Amino acid sequence: MAGSYCSRKTHLPQSAQRSQRNNAGHMMDDTEIERYRLALLQMRAELRVLEDASRESGETVELDQARVGRLSRMDALQGQQMALETARRRQLQLIKIEGALQRIESNEFGECFVCGEAIDTRRLNIDPTLSRCTDCAEKSS
Repeated sequence: MAGSYCSRKTHLPQSAQRSQRNNAGHMMDDTEIERYRLALLQMRAELRVLEDASRESGETVELDQARVGRLSRMDALQGQQMALETARRRQLQLIKIEGALQRIESNEFGECFVCGEAIDTRRLNIDPTLSRCTDCAEKSS
């Protein structure tokens, strides 16, 4: 969970409060859930800034041979494809972040989407967008 957190205080509704024991035996409370929510919001904001900054990298490449040499065009096409793939991955990450934020709102954050067991907070600390416990993640790969 890289980046700084928003200093604005927010309070979760009573329905979002939880005291659930995860696989590591640790209780996840509303303060922890709020910490994850703020981290996810920060991740989303950073990705949107990157998305805005890199929009022009994926624009159409000029193919005028009189103005641009063949190798330069090939280099530009390769750069364009790399930018498009980066944008695609950024969009996938934004979708995962939105999913995690929705799970927080529906009081399902930290629970495995497949089996319903708690996801170890050590895994969520690395990637708060995870939706599967270790066992189910291993089975699906």
